[in-house]
Amino acid sequence: MAGLQLQEGQSVQGLRWQVIFPFLFSWLCHSVSGQIHYSINEELRKGSIVGNLAKDLEINVKDLSKSNLRIVSNISEKYFSINTDSGNLYIADRIDRETLCRAAADCVLTFDVVVENPLNVFNVKINIQDINDNPPTFIADTIRIEMSESTSPGRRFLLQDAEDLDVGVNSLISYSLSENQYFALGEKVSTDGSVFPELILEKPLDRETQNKHELILTASDGGNPVQTGTALINIIINDINDNSPDVYKVSVRENIPVNSTILQVSASDEDEGVNAQITYSFRTTSNDILQTFTINPRNGEIKTKGQIDYEVSRFYEISVQAEDGGGLAAKAKVLIEIIDENDNAPEISITSSISIIPENSAPGSVVALINVHDLDSGENGEVQCIITESVPFELISASNFYKVLTKNSLDREKISSYNITIQASDKGSPEMTSRKVISLDISDVNDNAPVFEKLGYTAFIPENNSPGASIFSIRARDLDNVENAKITYSIMTRYDEDPLSSYISMNPVTGVIYAQRSFDYEKHKEFNIQIIARDNGSPSLNSSTTLRICIVDQNDNSPVILYPSSDTDSPSFEMVPWTSEQGSLVSKVVAVDADSGHNSCLSYFLQSPEPSLFTIDQHTGEIRTSRGFQEKDIMKHGIVVLVKDNGIPSRSSSVTLTMVIADHFHQFLPELSSQSNKEESQSNLQFYLVIALALISFFFMLTVIIAVVSKYKESKSSSFGSLSTSLYPQVNPRFISQFNPGTLPLPYPYDVCVTLDPSETEFAFLKPQHNVPVDSLIDADDSGIGNETLKNCTPVENLISQVSSDHYVQSVLLSIFYKISQNIGSKVFQT
Repeated sequence: MAGLQLQEGQSVQGLRWQVIFPFLFSWLCHSVSGQIHYSINEELRKGSIVGNLAKDLEINVKDLSKSNLRIVSNISEKYFSINTDSGNLYIADRIDRETLCRAAADCVLTFDVVVENPLNVFNVKINIQDINDNPPTFIADTIRIEMSESTSPGRRFLLQDAEDLDVGVNSLISYSLSENQYFALGEKVSTDGSVFPELILEKPLDRETQNKHELILTASDGGNPVQTGTALINIIINDINDNSPDVYKVSVRENIPVNSTILQVSASDEDEGVNAQITYSFRTTSNDILQTFTINPRNGEIKTKGQIDYEVSRFYEISVQAEDGGGLAAKAKVLIEIIDENDNAPEISITSSISIIPENSAPGSVVALINVHDLDSGENGEVQCIITESVPFELISASNFYKVLTKNSLDREKISSYNITIQASDKGSPEMTSRKVISLDISDVNDNAPVFEKLGYTAFIPENNSPGASIFSIRARDLDNVENAKITYSIMTRYDEDPLSSYISMNPVTGVIYAQRSFDYEKHKEFNIQIIARDNGSPSLNSSTTLRICIVDQNDNSPVILYPSSDTDSPSFEMVPWTSEQGSLVSKVVAVDADSGHNSCLSYFLQSPEPSLFTIDQHTGEIRTSRGFQEKDIMKHGIVVLVKDNGIPSRSSSVTLTMVIADHFHQFLPELSSQSNKEESQSNLQFYLVIALALISFFFMLTVIIAVVSKYKESKSSSFGSLSTSLYPQVNPRFISQFNPGTLPLPYPYDVCVTLDPSETEFAFLKPQHNVPVDSLIDADDSGIGNETLKNCTPVENLISQVSSDHYVQSVLLSIFYKISQNIGSKVFQT
């Protein structure tokens, strides 16, 4: 009977190296780029210490709490954990190397350790060492072989090989066969280096003697301790099948549709009938293969059963068995290589980031740490990251991470927040991209001083303002915010001049300026004050501006006449030549006003109800003659000049000028002298009146007292009777008229001699002339009465003896009173 022959054989040895090379390259890359390397055995119990990361990263244990040390990985963080108190790296879960890496020569778990404060990233590589925890396993517990009794000794029968999930020495399998007298065990090395056990017939079989043989095939690995697996070989003496296996190799793109044909294996059998009916099957226990591929048992066509994903498995090795109806089988190996398609977009994950950064951060400050990963391989997995916007940030590659750093200085007052868009693109065809947005707020620092709208301000305040009223408001603007933008206002006081605090006050919060008291334009026409605005930042910033307060004049001052001066009591005289012509300048009134502007514009007017010989210029105050003088004009003219300002309401002052019309001063001297005496008399008038009132009061009281006393004596004495005024002759009124008006209503029977000389204050009583008739007194010439001298008068002593004492006293008193009244009256008349 002819054996089965598998076709499309290729070099298995070369294929093996092509499969192993990507794993070796990946391991080498990690070895070069890794910063920290650990090597552990698989199957370590949970909680075992791998190493001290804090020590290896040169981080002080005291700083671990604020460093926020943590693992960043999609897979490794399941198996490892970090104690943030000690910095130790622990086993967090059971690690099965065969589950993680299958038959790969190197099994390396890599992850990144992120450290904050300062932000940094370190790569950690952990090599998972294999232990001999898997025994060799045969696909089937029983191997059935049929052979003819005519089989020649030396014939080889290929047996099913055993699988060991371990790697390295632990996966090296050796076979042994239970002792028997017909068969021996041999090995066959395939083109890919795989070792298959062979059953070798050593001596002829005799079906009649023994038609069945049962042998034990033992597979042992190279581990320590050794793990073994067994299979029962059931040999039926019948016929022989000498087909030999082959190797099939095919490349398939991932994402190939399900139920797509990958390849078709074919075996040939030269036998006939039932012995030539070949059945194909997979000889494997791998669930991944059985769930992904299926084989048609009739024609050997292999199709996809599930989705093929390069990122799940990059190649498959399938053992295919072709068995004829006579029980003879041949094996072949199918190597399926998966070709990567660019079906995965890069994945961007933010490992660590800050949401707020101060605006005064130095360029190069780390803002975020980004991990970019693409499940594809080759160019499909090569990723390039960029920042799409024009922002003051840049990306720096660090191991498997990108650092987002500040590129330029930040200014919160210009831009207070950023949305940084990170775009990751691979080099596949077609290109696949992904984006991630990082939101970042800029926190304020006090880097802006308050700014006034103007470098200088001017305020116009009327004088005589109300104390305590607001006169101006000033504001500054600070571009910072919160506390840094709170502004306090103050006035800078200079001690070399009048302190402004007595005039000005300021609200430190609102910037409103108040007047402490009323302003006086005539004292202070303006103030220049410096205002400081200081923010509440730390350190505090400030700026200043100048406020010029101009006091606006009000008409609160009357004009002051400088010439002629109105301070003296004597009138002001101006000599005007008699020969002055019309329009001649004779004098000028000079006045000033302490106010300013229109309030100080003065106008001059003459106050005269009748036409005057003089005119005055309304603007200059010059006094000129209105016409030439005539003889009928009086020599002295008194004019009143009114000076008015232009304020509202208007204020005025006046002055009186005496204009004397004369060519020479001596012409006016007599009149000037009389005028002076008159003025002197007027000044003394009040003094005389006071004295006269006092004397009159005194003598009146004295007279009353004497009269009372004399009446009292008359009542006691009988020698004196009531004196009748009819005893005395009537006095001629003309005689009385020669004297100044007096107070005596009736004449007495005595002659009185009165001198009218003001320098002499004498009087005398004369005896009555009994022999003079009244008619002669009336007709007599009275021109000489007032000129009589005292030598013709009788002495007072002789008179006293001739009259009664009371009448005499009364007469004396009345005469004295009369004399005083006469003198006072003359003084009054003279004034």
